[in-house]
Amino acid sequence: MITRRSILLISAAFLTTPPAVALVVDPVKRFDLDADGTLDLQEVKKAATDFFARLDRDHDGKLDKRELAGRLNARELAAADPDHDGTLTLEEYLAVVEKRFNAANRDGDGTLDAKELQTPAGLALLRLLR
Repeated sequence: MITRRSILLISAAFLTTPPAVALVVDPVKRFDLDADGTLDLQEVKKAATDFFARLDRDHDGKLDKRELAGRLNARELAAADPDHDGTLTLEEYLAVVEKRFNAANRDGDGTLDAKELQTPAGLALLRLLR
């Protein structure tokens, strides 16, 4: 049973920790393995590989529409699926990641900073990493 004290403690926790700070993790800090303040393609592909493994709940080495859960729409999935089997292998998934990385890398320097990750292309990439 929830007591009045429990409700007050929970309320106090929400009042002292801003929800945006508690739920948002800086993607650069999270995935930046060399701590240079940017993400290069190797770091992004490492994050994507790790995330692919977590998404692959049935451990068949492929992600289906259900496992992708809104990260790609039907048209994007079809375009990324060269063998048209309705799934993405790790290689196919990483090809999409690389394409989105390149789209987000507007200055062409081979790295993404926080500003580039906040663009529509950067946000599309982040959906494939977390």
